[in-house]
This record gives sequence, C-alpha cells and structure tokens, in this order.
Amino acid sequence: MPSAAGVVATLGWALGPSSSTRLPRADSAPGRAASFAAHMSRILVLQHIGCEPPGAYGDELDERGISPEIVHLDAGEELPDWALFDAIIAMGGPMGAYEEAIHPWLAAEKQLIAEAVRAGTPFWGVCLGAQLLAASLGAPVLRGPLPEVGVLPVELTAAAAGDPVFAPAPASFPALHWHGDTYELPAGAVQLARSHAYEQQAFAYGGAYALQFHLEASTALVADWGRVPAYAAALAALVPAEQSIGALIERLGAVESAATALARELFARWLVHVVGV
Repeated sequence: MPSAAGVVATLGWALGPSSSTRLPRADSAPGRAASFAAHMSRILVLQHIGCEPPGAYGDELDERGISPEIVHLDAGEELPDWALFDAIIAMGGPMGAYEEAIHPWLAAEKQLIAEAVRAGTPFWGVCLGAQLLAASLGAPVLRGPLPEVGVLPVELTAAAAGDPVFAPAPASFPALHWHGDTYELPAGAVQLARSHAYEQQAFAYGGAYALQFHLEASTALVADWGRVPAYAAALAALVPAEQSIGALIERLGAVESAATALARELFARWLVHVVGV
C-alpha cells in the first residue's frame, strides 16, 4: 500500500491518447438510426448507491441511443430476469460483496451474475461490481491490508495487449482508486491489470470484464462520495480528513479528461466487440 503522501501526491504524467481510433456508434451511417433503434440492445445496470451511477459509461450509452434499465438495489428495487437483457453493468458501492447478512439482496445479485455470465451474457463490473463478478465465479473476496484511495497508476499485464477491449490502452495509466476490499483471480479468468498496492485490478472471463479502479468518475461524483461515511472513513485513514477530499478532487481533475476518454474507449470496445452493439 502506498504511503499517505503517495496516495495524494500529484502524478507527474497523465494518460496519453489511445492508440486506436474511437469506435463509431452502430447507427452512425446514414439511414441506419431507425434500424438500430428497432434492434437496440437491452442493457441492465445494477446500481448500489445513488452517487455511483455509470458515469462516463452512461454517457457512452447515451451517445449510442441506448437507455439502460437501472435497478437501485440499495433502495429495495427487485432484480429482473437477466435473460431479458443483452448485457449487464454492475457499479460500485460502500458495501462488501460478502455482506449478505447486512444486505440480503447481495445473495440474489450474485446468483443473477453467476447465471448470466456462465450463460455467456456480457458483463462490465466496476469496483464492487468487479468483486461481485469474482465472487459469483467462486473466487474469494476479502478485506485488503489497507484502503487504496487516490489517483494512482494501473499497470496492464502482458495478456492485456491481446485482449479485444484492453489492447489499445496504455501499458500504464493513472486512475481513481477507492476501495478497501480485493478479490482473488477466478479460475479460468485472465488477469489484465495490477497496481502497486493490489495484485488484482482487472480481469476478463469470456465476455465478462472486471475493473477494480474507476475511470468513469468525474470530480463532481467524487465530491458526492466524500459525503458517504464508509468512503470518508477510508480516505480519513490515509490522509488528514480536513484536506483529503479536496486534495483527491484536485488530483483527479488533473487527469479527468484523459481518464474519461479512456473509459469511453474501453467501454465502446466492449459494446462493439463483445456485446455487439
């Protein structure tokens, strides 16, 4: 785990431009918009707290004319039949993937993810969503030694270079981290990324992708996260509480534009090459 100073230290570099050309929307050709709308993919979003929406991933869906069905699990909304959807997105949250005793709906959510992914439904999991995917595939999810909070480097593995989604990403890039739990790599999964503090940062299992880090979050969203007690506690454990959220927002602001671009590039590749949008 990096030192408290390392967590909020200004990074001396930022994301470089993607080596690939931005993928067009499926309806970008003249005359195809109506046809695409008629055959639009149905995408399910599993949201665990109001301040963790899909962010930049949602912006990519909007640009492609896709309106996902969002289920707010923490508000008691019921899970739909996963078989009605062409893809599933699971976002972050302050709870642990193992906290069924506190949040009973986690058991049903993990069952849904397990059934859908093993049936071949494309999946995109972020932070808690990544941990839920790992747990659904039978891998342990556990508390880490220390929270990893800050704008810190993500290092891609050699396998990422051959992955249809991660291939154009830089070998190393800064991303927002805000988690205290981690997971073990599920059997049959391909590790795609690591960080200095945590070996597991991203993996793929067929068309299911897990990202422990946040590329999708804006500075405005992070300001909201600072008001969530569980998130604030993780940040306060590393840096002075009176300065922590402001410093973190400043560091994110320095790389936000490039991080958002990479978020949308990777997500677009998943939509096109995996989901088939």
